Amino acid sequence: MTAESLPADLVHVLDAVLSTVEDPRLALGLQTRHLWVRTRCACGCDSADFSLDTAAVAPAPAVTGTRVVAETELFGTGGETVGEVLVFAEDGYLSRLEVCSWGDELLTLTDAHRILCPCDCPGRGAPRAFGFALPVTVRPG
Repeated sequence: MTAESLPADLVHVLDAVLSTVEDPRLALGLQTRHLWVRTRCACGCDSADFSLDTAAVAPAPAVTGTRVVAETELFGTGGETVGEVLVFAEDGYLSRLEVCSWGDELLTLTDAHRILCPCDCPGRGAPRAFGFALPVTVRPG
């Protein structure tokens, strides 16, 4: 399976969150072409665990163990934080994208996509009235 088989909304959200990270050698960004979804969260949020061909791409430097390499808060219509998207790497390789809800309403990957990518992408349908410019939080390396 190749990265082309990743669902478009997952690719867009992953790219949106990773675009906030200083990645001088583009190591994390280059990995997205070699990812595939290994498992999905059973709760319905569509968080995804990744696999990739580690022989095809180099690890991101200075990323050891499992850690959050990028995160973005998700805001509701009133400006309140309703959740976040976290991107994890393990030993320099992308390993997981997690959609977290901070309230009673379950946020899904589709919700994160509508908030982070409020465009009229083909096949997506109209964006919700949620998304406005997002302050982004990036954890330092």
